[in-house]
This record gives sequence, structure tokens and C-alpha cells, in this order.
Amino acid sequence: MTLIIVILLLLGYVVIATGHLTGVNKAAIAVFIGTVGWVVYICYGSDFVMARHPQDYEEFLGGDLPSSDAVKHYIYNNVFLYYVGRAASIVMFLLATMSIVEILNNNGCFDFISKWIRTRNSKRLLWSITFATFILSANLDNLTTTTMMLVIMHSIVQNRRQRMLIGTAIVLAANCGGCFTVIGDPIGLILWGDGAVTATNFSSYMALPALLAWVIPTILIHRELPERIDTQWSPMPYRGDETNLSPWQRVLMLFVGIGGLWFIPTFHTITKLSPFLGALCVLSVLWVVNELMNRKLINADRMSEKRVPLALQYGTIQQILFVMGIMLAMGVVMETGVFSDVADWINQNIHSVWVVGIVSGLLSGLVDTFTIAISDISLYPVVKGALPGDYIGSFITNGIYWKIIAYTTAVGGCLLSVGSVSGLALMKMEHIRLGWYVKNMTLKVLAGGVVGLAVLWIELNYF
Repeated sequence: MTLIIVILLLLGYVVIATGHLTGVNKAAIAVFIGTVGWVVYICYGSDFVMARHPQDYEEFLGGDLPSSDAVKHYIYNNVFLYYVGRAASIVMFLLATMSIVEILNNNGCFDFISKWIRTRNSKRLLWSITFATFILSANLDNLTTTTMMLVIMHSIVQNRRQRMLIGTAIVLAANCGGCFTVIGDPIGLILWGDGAVTATNFSSYMALPALLAWVIPTILIHRELPERIDTQWSPMPYRGDETNLSPWQRVLMLFVGIGGLWFIPTFHTITKLSPFLGALCVLSVLWVVNELMNRKLINADRMSEKRVPLALQYGTIQQILFVMGIMLAMGVVMETGVFSDVADWINQNIHSVWVVGIVSGLLSGLVDTFTIAISDISLYPVVKGALPGDYIGSFITNGIYWKIIAYTTAVGGCLLSVGSVSGLALMKMEHIRLGWYVKNMTLKVLAGGVVGLAVLWIELNYF
């Protein structure tokens, strides 16, 4: 059964990696391997439980004779629900941040971006829109931020090749921006929730490498753009006579939404509760503010005019299902003990977290950023009491392993356009072919990634 579960996971990885060729959605595959894996596991639950949790199972029985129903109840209550809760905390955080973005976007709180980048100068437009993406993605969901910025860019830039170049820079800025904070990317959130990193330490080490991984390719991309680009400025979206909030109202909503998310690390430090509870608290406050600001519209029964873009709706649902499916799949494989065996083999034969990180970065471009990163995280528990200089010390809280994996998988996912959900969104929107991306972008992303990795190596070894 262990072999069947592992083969199921590996086949899922292959299908996810070839999703751009087969047309099969990543989320569908993730949900399939996550659910079927647990069904296969529970069919031989007695063997797995006796191998992994014999003492706990005896206590659960309380002197009763073991039975098929008893082991199933044990697995459900003591094993399965743990992994469901772990996945649900990430999903709830994503749901909260995605909802915050949608509320802000529907109220025109991001309209200032279109005004800010109103230029035909390629340098100013490229750096303005990617800088905004980098900052927003550090606080909000990567996919939602990317989609929003791509929609803005698509409505402005007329030339398709120019849109492909700028769109790639947006995806890179979103992935790099998201990886240097614990709330900007699901992987950082998982590391933070597991106690592998602390928010301040993580950001202090990741900020400069992530910045370089974004800036260097963007400089190279800018060299391929003409000095003046073809733009067309459409009027600001019409939101109805009473839907245009005043500037102070938009600033207030932006402050509640973004400012509230900045407070989440402090909330977690004080209360020790899951970060998703802080995100839901921010969402609830913003929701109340939204209804107060739009009370005339609500009373007139005209809130239907503020529809959420379909791209955000579908992208949100797919991202949530994908994360849930992958985390459930990782959980069932962890319960078979395979990850412990793989970790032992790596310790004996490779014995270098940097090699693991570099290989993971390359695999992220082929398979998927989140899938590879969560697999790496599942290999090792957070070690207590080890010295930072030791190899085992790489896996302590704020150890170097967690930062290496977070960086290499985030940047590695940009090596190919199929390596991240944001990259796939760009491919669909601008009809980009994988061959064009490899020819024009992969080396640029690799250059920035290598420089950022070198800086991260210096930081982790000398600071």
C-alpha cells in the first residue's frame, strides 16, 4: 500500500507538470491524489497505525479489542483531522486575503495604480507596475495580485510582444515579492505556522535576495522594450453614480485591509493563535467598513453592480482546492513513513541543504512551486536543541534550510511559465507558448536567481 500511495503521488506530480500539454487542471489532480491517497491508506489502516502509532492506538482502545471500525475511528480522529486542520488553516488564510483583495478592488482602492503608471515611457511603466506588484504580493495572495496587475497591463499596452515581456516581469515580481514575507506566499505561511521561522527573521534574510531576483531580470527585460510603448488609456471603470467612493474612503479601506494584514504577525506573537484567525478578523472589519461605505448602494439593492471579475472567482477556487489537495496528499505520504526514509537517504548521500535547495528550484520550474516546496518541508520536522552550525542545525527554528527552500522554489517556479499558478495565468491571458518563454525569459530569470542565491548564501554564512 505504501508503494501504491507513493506511485499515486509521483504520477500526480507528472500530470501536474504536464498540465499545459494535457489540459488537465492542476487543482483537479491535486484533489484526486489527496482524496484517493487517504482512501488507499485507510484500507490497510491497521498496518500503518501499528507501525506509526502503536502506543497512541492502545490508549485510544482503552482496553477494548482492536477492530476494523476502531482503527478507522482512530485514523479519522487522531490522524486525518490533524492534516485537514493543517491544510484548512492555510486555505482559510488564502480565502481571507483573496476576499480582502476583491473587496478593495471592487471599491476602486487600486485605481490609483492605473493613474500612477499613466505614461508611454517603457521604463517608468515597467518599473511602476512591477514595483506595485512586488509590494502588494508581499502582503496579499500572489495569484490574485498577479491577475489584477495583468488585467491592468492588458488594458493599457497594445502590442502583444510588449505585453508578454511586461507580463512576465509582473509574474516574477509577484513570486519574488510573495516569498520574502511569511504572509505573502502559502509556503512562508506554512513555515511560520509550523514554527520553522519567525516573521522578522525570515523577512530580514529573504528581502535582499528576493529583491535582486526581481530587479536583475526586470533590467534585462527592459532592454528589450522600445523607449516608447504603444498604450491606450481607457477611462476609469464606471461604478455607478453612488459607487465612486471619495479618496479618503478608499484610503481608509486600503489602510484597514493592508494595514490589518501587517498586524497579523504581531497578532500571532501575542495570542499564539493561527494566523488565519487574524486574517479573518481583518476581513470581518473590512467587510463592515465596506457595508458602511456602500450603505446607499445596499439600500438601493444595487450591490450586484459590483461584480467580482470571473478571473478572480475561478482563480481563487482553483488555488484553494489545489492547496487543499496537495496538503492532504503530503499528509498521507508522511503517515506511510516514506518521507523519513527519503530524508535519511539525503542525509547520508547528499548531506547538503544547498544541493537540495538548488535541485528543488529546478524541479519547481518543471512541476510546481507549491508542490515541490511542501514536499521539501515535509521531509524534515523542526528540530529542537541543535546547534545552528551543525548540519542538523539547518532544521531548527529559523534554520537555513527553510529559507533556502522558500527562495529557490519561489524563483525556480519562474524558470518556466508552467512552474507557478501565476505563470499559467499569464500563459492563458497572453497565449504565451512554453518555447517562447524558454528562449526569451528562462536565462534572465536564472541570472537573477543565481545572484539572489549567492547573496542569500553570504547572509546565512556570515550574518
